Amino acid sequence: MEDNAIFVGEKPFMNYVTSIVVQFSTKNADTVFVKARGKFISRAVDIVEVATKRFLKDQIKVDSINIDSDEFQNKEGKDVRVSTIELVLVRL
Repeated sequence: MEDNAIFVGEKPFMNYVTSIVVQFSTKNADTVFVKARGKFISRAVDIVEVATKRFLKDQIKVDSINIDSDEFQNKEGKDVRVSTIELVLVRL
């Protein structure tokens, strides 16, 4: 399952869109998970929108959206909670 998970971070925007296209076209994945947390959530949504509406139009769709939060300690030792999102894409 984790093989077709894409974690959104600081790489160039199109790298993530390309990863989604590759998963569905080259690797024949039926499901791809796009995951992000914190400030990258809006970026993940934009990436999925570009992939579904431009690059793989009428080929994939958003199956479900899961939101949650992770709790951990930051570098200063303070407990912090950060929101997470998982966008599940499926082949049509």
